Amino acid sequence: YAEALSCYNAILALRPEEKDAYFLRGNVRMELMDYSGAKEDFDKTISMEPANYDRIIEIYECMEHFGMGDDGKKYLQQALERKEKHMTAYNVGRMYYYLGEYQQAYLALEEAKDKGGAESYLYLGKAYEATGDYNYAASVYNGYLNKYGENASVYNQLGLCEMKKKDYAKALEAFQKGKLLTDNEVLQSLSFNEIVAYEYLSEYKEALRLLEQYIKNYPDDETAKRERQFLSTR
Repeated sequence: YAEALSCYNAILALRPEEKDAYFLRGNVRMELMDYSGAKEDFDKTISMEPANYDRIIEIYECMEHFGMGDDGKKYLQQALERKEKHMTAYNVGRMYYYLGEYQQAYLALEEAKDKGGAESYLYLGKAYEATGDYNYAASVYNGYLNKYGENASVYNQLGLCEMKKKDYAKALEAFQKGKLLTDNEVLQSLSFNEIVAYEYLSEYKEALRLLEQYIKNYPDDETAKRERQFLSTR
């Protein structure tokens, strides 16, 4: 991290308007426990792009990861207070979601869901999940699939929601449908979640068979290796 910090310092000395470098240097400073330096970089990043809501959320998630979620939430609150004219209901909903204000989140996301595509539905469903309303959350995901067609990320979240409802057969079906789709950015997650669903269905032999293949595909997954030790005793 010290070497990375040196590189970002050099980049910014040459190109002081390089927005990504400020953000990435902030991440490095968090790793180095230079929290005041990280905050300076994050403040600078947001001042350069106050309407980059994806970046604001990334900053919050970084700070949350390092146990500074309350400080990270201040950036979300500031974005809502500024609330530029072009701030969409989707972005308003996302800010409220990460603030933990789920009722405000799903009110905004209900308005946004038919304009923001799959991501709007995913955030909307997760907001309902956070309140414990898994049945309605599942209906949100199914509503997207029925209206717009198949989507791997939506299938994955639907499966996780069904797991929370303890309907493991429906969860398994969702994960398997998601796995069939090409250009799948969540294939690893779907594959692991399929294994977990088989475990809950007490189909340990099939779960172990799939887990062996999973570990071949993703050999760096330490959680999967621990899971194999568990399954081998079933």
